[in-house]
Amino acid sequence: MLKETVSSKISGCNWPENRKINVTLQNCCTIYVQTPSLRYMANSILITGASGFIGSFIVEEALRRDMDVWAAVRPTSSHKYLTDSRIHFLNVDFSTKDSVMQSLAGHHFDYVVHAAGVTKCLHKDDFRRVNTEGTKHLVDALIESGMAVKRFIFISSLSVFGAIHETMPYQDITEHDYPKPNTAYGRSKLDAELYVEMAARKLPCIILRPTGVYGPRERDYYLMALSIKRHIDFAVGFCRQDITFVYVKDVVQAVFLALDHGKSGRKYFLTDGGVYSSADFSERLRREMGNPWVLRLTAPLWVLRTVTAVCEAAGKITGKVTALNNDKYNILSQRNWRCDIEPTMDELGYHPHYDLDRGVAETVEWYKQNGWL
Repeated sequence: MLKETVSSKISGCNWPENRKINVTLQNCCTIYVQTPSLRYMANSILITGASGFIGSFIVEEALRRDMDVWAAVRPTSSHKYLTDSRIHFLNVDFSTKDSVMQSLAGHHFDYVVHAAGVTKCLHKDDFRRVNTEGTKHLVDALIESGMAVKRFIFISSLSVFGAIHETMPYQDITEHDYPKPNTAYGRSKLDAELYVEMAARKLPCIILRPTGVYGPRERDYYLMALSIKRHIDFAVGFCRQDITFVYVKDVVQAVFLALDHGKSGRKYFLTDGGVYSSADFSERLRREMGNPWVLRLTAPLWVLRTVTAVCEAAGKITGKVTALNNDKYNILSQRNWRCDIEPTMDELGYHPHYDLDRGVAETVEWYKQNGWL
Protein backbone atom coordinates (compact mmCIF):
# COMPACT_ATOMS: atom_id res chain seq x y z
CA MET A 1 0.00 0.00 0.00
CA LEU A 2 1.38 3.43 -1.00
CA LYS A 3 2.02 5.78 1.88
CA GLU A 4 2.78 9.48 1.54
CA THR A 5 3.54 12.12 4.13
CA VAL A 6 2.02 15.41 3.12
CA SER A 7 2.71 18.71 4.87
CA SER A 8 -0.48 20.68 4.82
CA LYS A 9 -1.48 24.18 5.76
CA ILE A 10 -4.98 24.03 7.11
CA SER A 11 -6.33 27.22 8.62
CA GLY A 12 -8.96 27.52 11.24
CA CYS A 13 -8.05 24.25 12.99
CA ASN A 14 -6.79 23.96 16.54
CA TRP A 15 -4.94 20.68 16.14
CA PRO A 16 -2.00 19.89 18.40
CA GLU A 17 1.46 20.40 16.96
CA ASN A 18 2.74 17.53 14.74
CA ARG A 19 -0.43 15.50 15.05
CA LYS A 20 -0.69 12.88 12.28
CA ILE A 21 -4.03 12.05 10.72
CA ASN A 22 -4.50 8.94 8.57
CA VAL A 23 -6.82 9.46 5.62
CA THR A 24 -7.87 6.46 3.50
CA LEU A 25 -9.01 7.28 -0.02
CA GLN A 26 -11.22 4.60 -1.58
CA ASN A 27 -9.07 1.84 -0.05
CA CYS A 28 -6.23 2.56 -2.50
CA CYS A 29 -3.77 4.52 -0.40
CA THR A 30 -3.34 6.02 3.01
CA ILE A 31 -2.12 9.61 3.23
CA TYR A 32 -0.50 10.75 6.42
CA VAL A 33 -1.30 14.44 6.81
CA GLN A 34 1.03 16.10 9.29
CA THR A 35 -0.56 19.27 10.62
CA PRO A 36 1.75 21.65 12.42
CA SER A 37 0.29 23.96 15.00
CA LEU A 38 -1.43 27.02 13.54
CA ARG A 39 1.11 29.22 15.33
CA TYR A 40 3.94 27.72 13.28
CA MET A 41 2.34 27.85 9.85
CA ALA A 42 3.43 31.32 8.74
CA ASN A 43 6.10 33.69 9.89
CA SER A 44 4.56 34.80 13.17
CA ILE A 45 5.33 38.21 14.59
CA LEU A 46 4.63 39.73 17.98
CA ILE A 47 4.38 43.52 17.98
CA THR A 48 4.35 45.27 21.33
CA GLY A 49 2.88 48.75 21.52
CA ALA A 50 0.65 47.67 18.65
CA SER A 51 -2.11 50.12 19.51
CA GLY A 52 0.32 53.05 19.47
CA PHE A 53 1.43 55.38 16.71
CA ILE A 54 4.40 53.46 15.29
CA GLY A 55 3.18 50.04 16.39
CA SER A 56 -0.11 50.28 14.50
CA PHE A 57 1.73 50.99 11.25
CA ILE A 58 4.04 48.01 11.85
CA VAL A 59 0.95 45.84 12.29
CA GLU A 60 -0.47 47.04 8.96
CA GLU A 61 2.75 46.26 7.10
CA ALA A 62 3.02 42.81 8.69
CA LEU A 63 -0.54 42.06 7.56
CA ARG A 64 0.29 43.27 4.06
CA ARG A 65 3.12 40.73 4.04
CA ASP A 66 0.69 37.94 5.04
CA MET A 67 2.40 37.33 8.36
CA ASP A 68 0.68 35.76 11.34
CA VAL A 69 0.28 38.96 13.36
CA TRP A 70 -0.03 39.12 17.13
CA ALA A 71 -0.63 42.49 18.74
CA ALA A 72 0.57 42.82 22.32
CA VAL A 73 -1.76 45.25 24.06
CA ARG A 74 -3.04 46.20 27.48
CA PRO A 75 -6.63 45.48 28.49
CA THR A 76 -7.30 49.23 28.31
CA SER A 77 -5.63 49.75 24.91
CA SER A 78 -7.65 51.27 22.10
CA HIS A 79 -8.22 49.06 19.06
CA LYS A 80 -9.10 52.04 16.87
CA TYR A 81 -6.33 51.31 14.37
CA LEU A 82 -6.38 47.53 14.88
CA THR A 83 -9.65 46.54 13.24
CA ASP A 84 -8.41 43.92 10.76
CA SER A 85 -9.94 40.54 11.59
CA ARG A 86 -6.61 38.79 10.93
CA ILE A 87 -4.99 40.38 13.98
CA HIS A 88 -4.59 38.18 17.06
CA PHE A 89 -4.55 40.04 20.36
CA LEU A 90 -2.41 39.15 23.33
CA ASN A 91 -2.64 40.96 26.67
CA VAL A 92 0.91 41.22 27.97
CA ASP A 93 1.82 42.42 31.44
CA PHE A 94 5.40 43.75 31.36
CA SER A 95 5.62 44.44 35.10
CA THR A 96 7.71 41.31 35.81
CA LYS A 97 9.53 38.64 33.85
CA ASP A 98 7.16 36.00 35.22
CA SER A 99 4.09 37.95 34.14
CA VAL A 100 5.50 38.25 30.61
CA MET A 101 6.26 34.52 30.53
CA GLN A 102 2.75 33.77 31.66
CA SER A 103 1.37 35.99 28.89
CA LEU A 104 3.53 34.26 26.27
CA ALA A 105 2.96 30.71 27.48
CA GLY A 106 1.89 28.37 24.69
CA HIS A 107 2.92 30.76 21.94
CA HIS A 108 5.81 30.84 19.52
CA PHE A 109 6.92 33.87 17.54
CA ASP A 110 9.48 33.96 14.75
CA TYR A 111 9.94 37.70 15.14
CA VAL A 112 9.37 40.22 17.92
CA VAL A 113 9.22 43.99 17.46
CA HIS A 114 9.28 45.87 20.74
CA ALA A 115 7.66 49.23 20.04
CA ALA A 116 5.95 49.63 23.41
CA GLY A 117 7.02 52.51 25.59
CA VAL A 118 6.09 55.90 26.99
CA THR A 119 7.28 59.32 25.85
CA LYS A 120 5.47 61.38 28.48
CA CYS A 121 4.99 60.59 32.17
CA LEU A 122 3.84 62.38 35.31
CA HIS A 123 6.68 60.86 37.31
CA LYS A 124 10.21 60.29 36.01
CA ASP A 125 10.37 56.86 37.63
CA ASP A 126 7.65 55.71 35.25
CA PHE A 127 10.01 56.10 32.28
CA ARG A 128 12.36 53.56 33.80
CA ARG A 129 9.57 51.26 34.95
CA VAL A 130 8.00 51.08 31.48
CA ASN A 131 10.81 51.70 29.00
CA THR A 132 13.72 50.05 30.80
CA GLU A 133 12.29 47.42 33.13
CA GLY A 134 9.53 46.44 30.70
CA THR A 135 12.13 45.80 27.99
CA LYS A 136 14.30 43.78 30.37
CA HIS A 137 11.38 41.61 31.40
CA LEU A 138 10.42 40.92 27.79
CA VAL A 139 13.99 40.03 26.80
CA ASP A 140 14.47 37.78 29.83
CA ALA A 141 11.15 36.03 29.22
CA LEU A 142 11.98 35.33 25.57
CA ILE A 143 15.39 33.91 26.48
CA GLU A 144 14.22 31.85 29.44
CA SER A 145 11.30 30.41 27.49
CA GLY A 146 13.72 29.03 24.93
CA MET A 147 11.70 30.55 22.12
CA ALA A 148 13.72 30.43 18.88
CA VAL A 149 13.15 34.04 17.87
CA LYS A 150 14.86 34.81 14.56
CA ARG A 151 15.18 38.53 15.25
CA PHE A 152 14.19 40.92 18.03
CA ILE A 153 13.83 44.57 17.03
CA PHE A 154 13.95 47.23 19.72
CA ILE A 155 12.61 50.69 18.82
CA SER A 156 14.82 53.11 20.71
CA SER A 157 15.44 56.80 19.99
CA LEU A 158 18.06 59.33 18.92
CA SER A 159 17.31 60.93 22.30
CA VAL A 160 19.69 58.46 23.97
CA PHE A 161 22.55 60.75 22.90
CA GLY A 162 21.29 64.00 24.36
CA ALA A 163 22.85 67.34 23.49
CA ILE A 164 26.22 66.54 21.92
CA HIS A 165 28.13 68.29 19.12
CA GLU A 166 26.33 71.49 20.07
CA THR A 167 29.13 73.78 18.90
CA MET A 168 28.92 75.28 15.43
CA PRO A 169 29.44 73.93 12.85
CA TYR A 170 27.28 71.03 14.00
CA GLN A 171 28.51 67.53 13.26
CA ASP A 172 26.51 64.34 12.73
CA ILE A 173 25.99 62.16 15.77
CA THR A 174 27.50 58.77 14.96
CA GLU A 175 27.37 55.33 16.51
CA HIS A 176 30.86 55.93 17.88
CA ASP A 177 29.80 58.91 20.00
CA TYR A 178 29.30 58.50 23.72
CA PRO A 179 25.63 58.89 24.72
CA LYS A 180 24.82 61.64 27.23
CA PRO A 181 21.04 61.61 27.55
CA ASN A 182 19.61 64.79 29.03
CA THR A 183 16.04 63.58 29.55
CA ALA A 184 14.45 60.90 31.70
CA TYR A 185 13.04 59.43 28.50
CA GLY A 186 16.47 59.28 26.85
CA ARG A 187 18.08 57.69 29.92
CA SER A 188 15.38 55.03 30.12
CA LYS A 189 15.84 54.15 26.45
CA LEU A 190 19.63 54.04 26.77
CA ASP A 191 19.46 51.70 29.77
CA ALA A 192 17.09 49.47 27.80
CA GLU A 193 19.50 49.52 24.84
CA LEU A 194 22.40 48.42 27.04
CA TYR A 195 20.39 45.47 28.33
CA VAL A 196 19.28 44.44 24.85
CA GLU A 197 22.87 44.67 23.66
CA MET A 198 24.05 42.37 26.45
CA ALA A 199 21.40 39.83 25.47
CA ALA A 200 22.46 39.75 21.80
CA ARG A 201 24.43 36.51 22.26
CA LYS A 202 21.29 34.66 23.25
CA LEU A 203 18.69 36.67 21.35
CA PRO A 204 19.38 38.10 17.86
CA CYS A 205 18.76 41.80 18.56
CA ILE A 206 18.75 44.90 16.38
CA ILE A 207 18.24 48.40 17.78
CA LEU A 208 16.68 51.22 15.74
CA ARG A 209 17.21 54.84 16.77
CA PRO A 210 14.72 57.06 14.93
CA THR A 211 14.86 60.82 15.22
CA GLY A 212 11.56 62.70 15.57
CA VAL A 213 8.87 60.50 13.99
CA TYR A 214 5.83 62.19 12.47
CA GLY A 215 2.85 61.12 10.43
CA PRO A 216 -0.84 60.25 10.68
CA ARG A 217 -2.09 59.35 14.19
CA GLU A 218 0.83 61.13 15.94
CA ARG A 219 -0.22 63.91 18.30
CA ASP A 220 2.87 65.91 19.32
CA TYR A 221 3.68 67.24 15.85
CA TYR A 222 -0.05 67.58 15.28
CA LEU A 223 -0.01 70.30 17.93
CA MET A 224 2.15 72.37 15.57
CA ALA A 225 -0.49 72.05 12.87
CA LEU A 226 -3.19 73.01 15.35
CA SER A 227 -1.18 76.06 16.40
CA ILE A 228 -0.80 77.16 12.77
CA LYS A 229 -4.53 76.70 12.24
CA ARG A 230 -4.92 79.14 15.15
CA HIS A 231 -2.48 81.50 13.36
CA ILE A 232 0.46 81.07 15.75
CA ASP A 233 3.88 79.69 14.78
CA PHE A 234 5.97 79.37 17.93
CA ALA A 235 9.72 78.69 18.11
CA VAL A 236 12.29 78.91 20.90
CA GLY A 237 15.92 79.93 21.05
CA PHE A 238 17.82 82.30 18.80
CA CYS A 239 20.79 80.07 18.00
CA ARG A 240 20.61 77.96 14.87
CA GLN A 241 18.92 74.60 15.36
CA ASP A 242 19.46 71.65 13.01
CA ILE A 243 16.48 69.29 13.18
CA THR A 244 15.94 65.89 11.57
CA PHE A 245 12.70 64.07 10.88
CA VAL A 246 11.57 60.65 9.73
CA TYR A 247 8.15 59.71 8.41
CA VAL A 248 6.47 56.81 10.19
CA LYS A 249 6.32 54.63 7.07
CA ASP A 250 10.08 54.93 6.65
CA VAL A 251 10.50 53.70 10.23
CA VAL A 252 8.34 50.73 9.28
CA GLN A 253 10.49 50.17 6.19
CA ALA A 254 13.57 49.99 8.42
CA VAL A 255 11.86 47.58 10.82
CA PHE A 256 11.21 45.03 8.09
CA LEU A 257 14.64 45.45 6.54
CA ALA A 258 16.12 44.74 9.98
CA LEU A 259 13.83 41.73 10.40
CA ASP A 260 15.01 40.40 7.07
CA HIS A 261 18.78 40.88 7.30
CA GLY A 262 19.74 43.12 10.21
CA LYS A 263 22.96 42.17 11.98
CA SER A 264 22.53 41.11 15.58
CA GLY A 265 23.96 43.64 18.00
CA ARG A 266 23.84 46.53 15.51
CA LYS A 267 22.24 49.92 16.12
CA TYR A 268 20.89 52.04 13.30
CA PHE A 269 19.90 55.72 13.13
CA LEU A 270 16.80 56.65 11.16
CA THR A 271 16.07 60.00 9.48
CA ASP A 272 14.81 61.03 6.04
CA GLY A 273 18.35 62.09 5.15
CA GLY A 274 17.65 65.82 5.36
CA VAL A 275 18.50 68.52 7.88
CA TYR A 276 15.92 71.21 8.60
CA SER A 277 14.99 74.15 10.75
CA SER A 278 11.85 74.45 12.81
CA ALA A 279 10.53 76.93 10.26
CA ASP A 280 10.97 74.36 7.47
CA PHE A 281 8.48 72.03 9.13
CA SER A 282 5.95 74.71 10.06
CA GLU A 283 6.16 76.31 6.60
CA ARG A 284 5.31 72.99 4.96
CA LEU A 285 2.41 72.51 7.34
CA ARG A 286 1.17 75.98 6.53
CA ARG A 287 1.41 75.37 2.77
CA GLU A 288 -0.54 72.11 2.96
CA MET A 289 -3.16 73.80 5.12
CA GLY A 290 -3.87 76.46 2.52
CA ASN A 291 -1.39 79.14 3.65
CA PRO A 292 -3.28 80.67 6.60
CA TRP A 293 -1.75 83.86 7.95
CA VAL A 294 0.42 83.27 11.00
CA LEU A 295 2.09 85.32 13.68
CA ARG A 296 5.65 84.00 14.11
CA LEU A 297 6.86 84.17 17.69
CA THR A 298 10.38 83.24 18.80
CA ALA A 299 10.90 83.18 22.55
CA PRO A 300 14.16 83.01 24.49
CA LEU A 301 14.96 79.69 26.15
CA TRP A 302 14.29 81.05 29.65
CA VAL A 303 10.64 81.59 28.66
CA LEU A 304 10.37 77.96 27.57
CA ARG A 305 12.03 76.87 30.81
CA THR A 306 9.46 78.80 32.83
CA VAL A 307 6.51 77.48 30.82
CA THR A 308 7.60 73.85 30.98
CA ALA A 309 8.32 74.03 34.72
CA VAL A 310 4.88 75.50 35.41
CA CYS A 311 3.13 72.97 33.15
CA GLU A 312 4.94 70.03 34.76
CA ALA A 313 4.03 71.24 38.25
CA ALA A 314 0.41 71.74 37.20
CA GLY A 315 0.34 68.25 35.70
CA LYS A 316 1.46 66.70 38.97
CA ILE A 317 -1.25 68.59 40.83
CA THR A 318 -4.03 67.68 38.40
CA GLY A 319 -2.74 64.19 37.64
CA LYS A 320 -2.72 64.92 33.90
CA VAL A 321 0.27 64.28 31.65
CA THR A 322 1.33 67.38 29.72
CA ALA A 323 3.33 67.62 26.50
CA LEU A 324 5.15 70.66 27.91
CA ASN A 325 7.40 69.40 30.70
CA ASN A 326 11.04 69.61 31.74
CA ASP A 327 12.00 66.79 29.37
CA LYS A 328 10.39 68.74 26.54
CA TYR A 329 12.47 71.78 27.48
CA ASN A 330 15.68 69.78 27.00
CA ILE A 331 14.42 68.41 23.70
CA LEU A 332 13.36 71.79 22.29
CA SER A 333 16.46 73.58 23.53
CA GLN A 334 18.84 71.02 21.98
CA ARG A 335 20.38 72.57 18.89
CA ASN A 336 21.84 69.57 17.05
CA TRP A 337 19.74 66.60 15.91
CA ARG A 338 21.90 65.58 12.98
CA CYS A 339 22.90 61.91 12.80
CA ASP A 340 24.66 59.56 10.41
CA ILE A 341 22.37 57.15 8.53
CA GLU A 342 25.04 55.87 6.12
CA PRO A 343 25.49 52.56 8.01
CA THR A 344 21.71 52.11 7.95
CA MET A 345 21.67 52.59 4.21
CA ASP A 346 24.74 50.43 3.59
CA GLU A 347 23.86 47.50 5.86
CA LEU A 348 20.07 47.44 5.72
CA GLY A 349 19.53 48.87 2.26
CA TYR A 350 17.42 51.60 3.84
CA HIS A 351 16.43 54.43 1.51
CA PRO A 352 13.89 56.95 2.80
CA HIS A 353 10.81 57.11 0.59
CA TYR A 354 9.43 60.25 2.21
CA ASP A 355 11.19 63.59 2.26
CA LEU A 356 9.61 66.33 4.37
CA ASP A 357 7.47 67.64 1.51
CA ARG A 358 5.85 64.30 0.78
CA GLY A 359 5.52 63.26 4.41
CA VAL A 360 3.91 66.49 5.59
CA ALA A 361 1.53 66.50 2.61
CA GLU A 362 0.33 62.98 3.39
CA THR A 363 0.07 63.76 7.10
CA VAL A 364 -2.00 66.93 6.67
CA GLU A 365 -4.29 65.16 4.21
CA TRP A 366 -4.88 62.49 6.84
CA TYR A 367 -5.59 65.18 9.45
CA LYS A 368 -8.24 66.64 7.17
CA GLN A 369 -9.83 63.32 6.25
CA ASN A 370 -10.07 62.27 9.90
CA GLY A 371 -11.41 65.53 11.28
CA TRP A 372 -8.27 66.55 13.14
CA LEU A 373 -8.10 69.86 11.23
